[in-house]
Amino acid sequence: MIEILILSIIQGVTEFLPVSSSSHLILISDYIKFDNKGLSIDISLHIGSFLAVITFFQKEIFNFVKNKELFFKVFLSSIPVMITGFILFKTGLVNYLRVIEIIGWTTLIFGILLFISDKFNLNKNLKKNLSYKYVFIIGIFQVLSLVPGVSRSGIVITAARFLNFNRVDSAKISFLLSIPTLAAVLIFGVINHIESQNLGFTILNIFAILFSFIFSLITIKYFLNYIKNFSLNVFVIYRILLGVLILYFVYS
Repeated sequence: MIEILILSIIQGVTEFLPVSSSSHLILISDYIKFDNKGLSIDISLHIGSFLAVITFFQKEIFNFVKNKELFFKVFLSSIPVMITGFILFKTGLVNYLRVIEIIGWTTLIFGILLFISDKFNLNKNLKKNLSYKYVFIIGIFQVLSLVPGVSRSGIVITAARFLNFNRVDSAKISFLLSIPTLAAVLIFGVINHIESQNLGFTILNIFAILFSFIFSLITIKYFLNYIKNFSLNVFVIYRILLGVLILYFVYS
């Protein structure tokens, strides 16, 4: 149960903060051999995060008629990363990206880019300024998140900030774009789970969903409250320190 709690904290917190959930899961699993880290638990953790973002944005989602153009744009923006992710997974190329050295460099470099993008006082907002042109650009940038260490949340926020969106709405764009991406991960994971003929679902899966849901929901809520008043510097500093530490151990 402790393992499930730790994995849920990692998934719930890092999925929505600009620090890369995949890199943290890879780093942790490299140094701690979890008995319960399998496809079934991974799917459960993502279900929890998916339910959390759906819950947080339930008004926007269930008022679909009013917001249908927004969610159409969100879906379009997610197509490049879903197609590229599918190709990388099916060809096995994704395994060549899950390297500690790559994680070190991407954590450092994209942390610096996040810092640069956050230095400007920008005023474009989600409701008025999210054009199809911006959706396309953000969607292309989001493809980079398939490389561990880049961070899906981080690269979307970085792209939105470079496109002059304010800090809070940049984060909201990131959260909204996580909905189709997480849904695609879940569907793909469930299909693989069925194909492996491993259909078991235990109490650990239920706790994984529950814990991941709780930590994801808390993260979304307090991250948005935080960036209303503060910059992203704390995440930049964390990324730079982590990147330098990883590279030190890689090259020493």
